Amino acid sequence: MYRKTAVALFAAATLFAGVAQAHPKLLSSTPAAKSTGAAPRRIELHFSEGLMAKLSGADLAMTSMPGMAMKTPMKMAGTATVGADGKTLFVLPAKPLPKGTYRVDYHVVSVDTHRVTGTLVFRIS
Repeated sequence: MYRKTAVALFAAATLFAGVAQAHPKLLSSTPAAKSTGAAPRRIELHFSEGLMAKLSGADLAMTSMPGMAMKTPMKMAGTATVGADGKTLFVLPAKPLPKGTYRVDYHVVSVDTHRVTGTLVFRIS
């Protein structure tokens, strides 16, 4: 009985460990979260797992602009694509981004079909 219980616990722990690692995690970004710097030509989000390109994307919005009150975020035109490595989501603004604060709302689906959403905020000075 002890052996069956030990085997069952080991199997459950192994299964749980696999499930715990099954969601794509944002490892890094360019620009970095909460950073201030020059306007990027593209925004890069690097994830821990491969992404399904057709089910992954992002929206870019300006949330504040120097000298201008904004009641609601202003959506910025652009495209989001998964890179050749399969783990990087690129957000390409249609035009150069002016000074201000920006928010990227992303949604990605890993190759094992787990969906994750998140937000990245950065500032252009």
